[in-house]
Amino acid sequence: MIENRPGLTIFSHTMLIAGIAVILFPLYVAFVAATLDNKAVFETPMTLIPGGHLLENMAIIWKQGVGANSAPFWLMMLNSFIMAFSITVGKIAVSMLSAFAIVWFRFPLRNLFFWMIFITLMLPVEVRIFPTVEVIANLKMLDSYAGLTLPLMASATATFLFRQFFMTLPDELIEAARIDGASPMRFFRDIVLPLSKTNLAALFVITFIYGWNQYLWPLLIVQDVNLGTAVAGIKGMIATGEGTTQWNQVMAAMLLTLIPPVVIVLAMQRAFVRGLVDSEK
Repeated sequence: MIENRPGLTIFSHTMLIAGIAVILFPLYVAFVAATLDNKAVFETPMTLIPGGHLLENMAIIWKQGVGANSAPFWLMMLNSFIMAFSITVGKIAVSMLSAFAIVWFRFPLRNLFFWMIFITLMLPVEVRIFPTVEVIANLKMLDSYAGLTLPLMASATATFLFRQFFMTLPDELIEAARIDGASPMRFFRDIVLPLSKTNLAALFVITFIYGWNQYLWPLLIVQDVNLGTAVAGIKGMIATGEGTTQWNQVMAAMLLTLIPPVVIVLAMQRAFVRGLVDSEK
């Protein structure tokens, strides 16, 4: 029997509503700013009533870009999508195959190799990023999609998650496949992949958002304006010195960058939640 505690229920709902308000209020302010013209956005205090210039501001950003010498924002959005999708597919493929090899094949020091992969999680990004940039520069991969995506396809976290899932597969299933003469890739394709659908969906959403939100990496790798990404490109809209930042257009650009991740989350919401729940079992 569940005990009815009205006080606790009211407190829980109050805290939940307060938390939602803290998260949504800045987004609402950004939305309102994106709907104002160049004059209204600089009024003090800024109005919290939406204006009628949202589509106008978005159209300016979409066609003209984030600065005088920048690419159109639609091209930056396309670059961000290519980068995020490539990182997602590559990371899932590399992590799944790595984890499958560690679990399926019996070879000396396999646990040592796994822990060598896993220990990279203990290294801060700041420690790893500059040596990685140096490697990319030596390989002549600066200002390229390969330089943007390939180094981010390796993931110790994803490898660990897939390994833990693969280890939950019954040993009888693996041994039966071996006795039947199934090749490792056939077992992977016919058995492992279908059983991994929910985990794949959860990791796809998380990894896509991770790739889409990359900021520092594109700034270090790309100098060509035609290869710039949307999230990193918004920085170019922030004026320095005596310049004036058009905050209504900045917020319009920010709203545009929210669209692809939101669409991905909404489209895969059920599979995403199911994958997270299954991974906890």
